[in-house]
Amino acid sequence: MDQCEDREEGVPPSKSTLCGEHESQTKAQRTKRGRKCKHEPEPSCVSIKSDRSKEEIITFKVQQASAAERVDHESSPIPSDQHNQTQLDSIFMLLEDNIITFLKKELKKIQKVLSADYTKNLESQGKDEKILDDDDDEQKRNSREAFIKITLIFLRKMKQEELANSLQRRTLLKGCKTTQRYLKSNLKKKFQCVFEGIAKAGNPTLLNQIYTELYITEGGTAEVNDEHEVRQIETTFKKDRPEAIIRQEDIFKASPGRDEPIRTVLTKGVAGIGKTVLTQKYTLDWAEDKANQDIQFIFPFTFRELNVLKEEKFSLVGLVHHFFTETKEAGICSFEDFQVVFIFDGLDECRLPLDFHKTTILTDPRKSTSVDVLLINLIRGKLLPSARLWITTRPAAANQIPPDSVGLVTEVRGFTDPQKEEYFRKRFRDKKQISTIISHIKTSRSLHIMCHIPVFCWITATVLEDVLKTREGGQLPKTLTEMYIHFLVVQAKVKKVKYDGGAETDPHWSPESRKMMESLGKLAFDQLQKGNLIFYESDLTECGIDIRAASVYSGVFTQIFKEERGLYQDKVFCFIHLSVQEFLAALHVHLTFINSGLNLLEKQKKPSKNSETRECAEKHFYQSAVDKTLKSPNGHLDLFLRFLLCLSLQTNQTVLRGLLTQTGSSSQTNQETVQYIKEKLSENLSAEKSINLFHCLNELNDRSLVEEIQQSLRSGRLSTDKLSPAQWSALVFILLSSEKDLDVFDLKKYSASEEALLRLLPVVKASNKALLSGCNLSLRNCEALSSVLSSQFSDLRQLDLSNNNLHDSGVKLLCVGLKDSYCTLETLSLSGCIIAEDGCACLASALSFNPSYLRELDLSYNHPGESGMKLLKARQKDSHCKLDILRVEPAGVRWLRPGLRKYSCQLTIDTNTVNTKLQLSDNNRKVTRVEEVQSYPDHPDRFDGLWCPQLLCRNGLTGRCYWEVEWRGEVYISVSYRGIKKKGHSKDCLFGFNDQSWSLYCSDGDGPHSLWHNKRHTPSPVSSVSNRAAVYVDCPAGTLSFYRVSSDTLIHLHTFNTTFTETLCPGFTFWSPGASVSLC
Repeated sequence: MDQCEDREEGVPPSKSTLCGEHESQTKAQRTKRGRKCKHEPEPSCVSIKSDRSKEEIITFKVQQASAAERVDHESSPIPSDQHNQTQLDSIFMLLEDNIITFLKKELKKIQKVLSADYTKNLESQGKDEKILDDDDDEQKRNSREAFIKITLIFLRKMKQEELANSLQRRTLLKGCKTTQRYLKSNLKKKFQCVFEGIAKAGNPTLLNQIYTELYITEGGTAEVNDEHEVRQIETTFKKDRPEAIIRQEDIFKASPGRDEPIRTVLTKGVAGIGKTVLTQKYTLDWAEDKANQDIQFIFPFTFRELNVLKEEKFSLVGLVHHFFTETKEAGICSFEDFQVVFIFDGLDECRLPLDFHKTTILTDPRKSTSVDVLLINLIRGKLLPSARLWITTRPAAANQIPPDSVGLVTEVRGFTDPQKEEYFRKRFRDKKQISTIISHIKTSRSLHIMCHIPVFCWITATVLEDVLKTREGGQLPKTLTEMYIHFLVVQAKVKKVKYDGGAETDPHWSPESRKMMESLGKLAFDQLQKGNLIFYESDLTECGIDIRAASVYSGVFTQIFKEERGLYQDKVFCFIHLSVQEFLAALHVHLTFINSGLNLLEKQKKPSKNSETRECAEKHFYQSAVDKTLKSPNGHLDLFLRFLLCLSLQTNQTVLRGLLTQTGSSSQTNQETVQYIKEKLSENLSAEKSINLFHCLNELNDRSLVEEIQQSLRSGRLSTDKLSPAQWSALVFILLSSEKDLDVFDLKKYSASEEALLRLLPVVKASNKALLSGCNLSLRNCEALSSVLSSQFSDLRQLDLSNNNLHDSGVKLLCVGLKDSYCTLETLSLSGCIIAEDGCACLASALSFNPSYLRELDLSYNHPGESGMKLLKARQKDSHCKLDILRVEPAGVRWLRPGLRKYSCQLTIDTNTVNTKLQLSDNNRKVTRVEEVQSYPDHPDRFDGLWCPQLLCRNGLTGRCYWEVEWRGEVYISVSYRGIKKKGHSKDCLFGFNDQSWSLYCSDGDGPHSLWHNKRHTPSPVSSVSNRAAVYVDCPAGTLSFYRVSSDTLIHLHTFNTTFTETLCPGFTFWSPGASVSLC
């Protein structure tokens, strides 16, 4: 008889699901009961996977008679044969009646259960079990189990495998109920309480009381994200667009339209965002019978626990038995017949060699191997394919799991703004205190961003609760560095008062606590250098941390430093958040330099020379920190640098008085560091590195660069032609750091040029919609945009490239990004881009490679030709292609002309609108303002106001139109609804001074000056001696653009975006005497 795998005999494990009583006995015990024929089949547990139950010989065990019964039987007189036969016949007739009654009754019960299952109209599991097991009598239950075995044999002989399997499944479910009850009870004990922010010290809190729903989104990829996690939080919550939100209890439920069930879910999230608590809540809800009761077993593991088993060998069954002894005690040796969920928390902490390309294939859950091979085969679906898996990880480790092994990628975004407030309302009871804390967090952008992370909410609550009690009107901490400085002070106070029996007025820092903090700082820095986020006891010992001594401070420094137990009582440690580790590392580097002059950031660590002045040493120290951070390939020292520079400020060193025995960094040193950072910003750094340097300037209280650009933006006089690299970086920083959503980015607001797009490419990548029409884009720009489209971190969904001279060559470059599987662009406008058949063929090919996202493609005003049209329409008809809207008209060779002049229209003056102070000449192609009243017939459409002479053109604008004019004097070049008010003496009749017209004001001296609509003006930063202007209007798109024309080149001035509700006409206002306009 097969045994469970952990038996001492080493016999191959049984495939039966429930190891019965007979299986728990040794060979010696079975031999003791009596010898069996070598080939005689043994009874076994019913199994869907095993064939042994098919031709099973059923042996009924008859209870042995008692001694008294045997004596009575032997002493009774022997009846005659006839009497004996009559009595026997009577007994067997009664026996037959009883058995038939029993059989019919049991068959009816089985039929009721099977009919519900067979017709796909299942009744509840509990009701089925009640039908199959409604007697308390053990003897009757045994009889019923034997009868079910007989029924299974006959059903299979009748070739009714589906019914047999269904009955067998129902029987097995009944057997696992007790085990499930014990498992749920133990999981409830394990997860119903949490120690918020700390590992084990302090008072436990009920998870259900403090749990705040997390923001979980569907989508994304399992690829690696090398950005610093704080930067990821910043970019994640800059958007507020519709996304597929998932509740934790629905994590395995397929979204509408998805055919295949979800087997493996990979959930990403930065450190401290709440991934572990999320899995605990999911497990607790199941254990408390609140959700997912279709699941028979949930087995939550952590990679920290599994790391300890790196050198061990287990089968999958053995691994489950090892962690969840309830299953072993119940003899459950196979999980194929149950709905099982495995949770693996913390992939980023995995130290097992997960090599998915070079691993042995394993399909037997009872075969022993290394834990890494077990996991790989389980994730691959080779092992226990019926199981569901939930894996959590930080983004940097997500690529360890091959994409084809992941059914769904989700992301924990932490708290939304309302959820933050909910957290603090649960954390505090004083309404005034709650209001103060929430208001303060909203005023500090860095704290507001970090509070998306639940564990940082806890740190913030801890600090602000203390500071509000003791600040006496002082300022609350506004930066991350200030928050962590106060956090250390709070912990030192707690130790002094609560554990050492001191008074709150006593100095916070003692030699003992100072030494402990220095040791934690050394540990933080050493492990940060190695890239380690979790450490073992040996790592602590190397830094001089005595584990037993540290345990005395349980509840104090464990709040900074989290300890968790794995198997065999091995301990693993980590800081409660990466930012805490980075802060303590910066503090350690700062303390070491201040106390000994040693610069830990240099390869050759030497104290500063005696001849070197303190100021020079400090200057070199901070500048070397900037250099080392800029050389980091993935930005993992970004936050460390911000902490280090902020620690150089005297205000922060004052708060840490007692921990810092010396102070350093003069104001002169700080100013030199600021200047050094500005010099670095002039070196054309990547956007990410520039952004972090601006954060560093903020930490050093220097905002001059940013304020300079902000002032130019506010005044409307930002001239991008004159921006230095540092100023470009400041502009990118402002746009990416904006509290407003980057929903629509319009390049023409800054500069419609090739250089501007390359400088602002990070903003395009972070935007939902990018308007790049008519921006003189080049092939170099197409290549850059292609990289944005193929980036897994791009937020771009709508891209307008219309009216750029891209040609087929530019489209080919774009298609490299479009065909990439990471491209999620939904709308693309290539209208008027000089695209012919080859470009259309590339677009059709890109749609073949990546048909799942693009829904709208505008190719109007191009020349796709017959073949290009055919290819694109074939793609649109493909059932796999999501393309709903394809615009290709108007089309033709005439549109293969560069620039906007292909939309030129011939303007004609409407003489019925001309004011009597305007003189027509040059065959009505020129208009001049004069003093003499002209003789025009009365007409209801004629402008007769006393303000400024005006006129309209006869042309009603439709589609796309373009025209140029030359002017002299002061004029308004306008576009207006035909129905604008023409009579009266108020400014409301003037073009640009109402909601029915849009105007460009021009004058001889300064060139184009300002733009007007509805009495509001926008200054134009561009000036020129040129007296020629151009207007382009796209009526369906709702865009109206004004240009100046210099040497036959168009220079963009401004674009109005609106929805036109009436027919548009060109118009002109003549402001100064002698002003004139000539139609070109």
